[in-house]
Amino acid sequence: MIERLVLRNASLVAEVVPQVGGGLARLDWIAGGEASALLRAFPSDASGVPTPAQLACFPLLPWSNRMAPSGFAFEGRQYVPGPNRAGEPCPIHGDGWQQAWQVADHSDSVLTLTLARPDASPFSYEAELRYTLDGAALVVDLALRNTGAAALPFGIGLHPWMPDPQGALLEAGADGVWSSGPDKLPLSRGDIPDHWRFDTPAALPQDGVDHVFDGWPGWARIAWPARGVALEIEADMDYFILYIPPGRDFFCFEPVDHPINAHNLSGQPGLTVLAPGATLRRRCTFRGASL
Repeated sequence: MIERLVLRNASLVAEVVPQVGGGLARLDWIAGGEASALLRAFPSDASGVPTPAQLACFPLLPWSNRMAPSGFAFEGRQYVPGPNRAGEPCPIHGDGWQQAWQVADHSDSVLTLTLARPDASPFSYEAELRYTLDGAALVVDLALRNTGAAALPFGIGLHPWMPDPQGALLEAGADGVWSSGPDKLPLSRGDIPDHWRFDTPAALPQDGVDHVFDGWPGWARIAWPARGVALEIEADMDYFILYIPPGRDFFCFEPVDHPINAHNLSGQPGLTVLAPGATLRRRCTFRGASL
């Protein structure tokens, strides 16, 4: 049986599945008396063990999204993480999302999970993932410590899945967007086209988006007027990945601290070089509201 650990207060209910990447199975707004999904839920009556891609959210570490199949160079050495998803030549999302996390602490409003990857290569690390309900907000704290013998560039992100793209309005400012090739790795940074600008609330484009945006001030709002709910996202990160597959019933707004394939971009933007024993911390807050 898959373990579902519940956090609940007067405004929110969250379910976490530690064995499946430490991910969230649901985040519902209940302040109006009835539950309304802020993130896409894995049904409570569904049979079997979900994959991370069926969840409401999962953590991204020790990096986010795709890395070139050739790996990356750092301080005179070449590091080559292997592919880790069927049919995908690029290593993707690190490996924390594919591990069973351990429960360190659990109360009505706080859940702390830990993960140790001492034998992982090239990134050896320990991580802590804490979910805290604070009024109308779910606060997600991630800490990542380098337990390897060499300094390496690390990164963190979150991969939430939102429901009802056709009914959603997104507000999220940004300065630029990265184009990508057939391998979905970035080619160049450019201006944001008008139909991908969300400086003010706007409907989501339905022709498909799978790109990283930079210059994000760390705040976004998604509203579903027909359902009368909204979700605000705050993060100490400068990038987001917007994934809107055409014709599907979900979309993803992913707060991340570095662009796709940052290990191979000039200056390795957004990544944090951690010496052995050093720790990187990030926080993301999901706040519900009634419209």
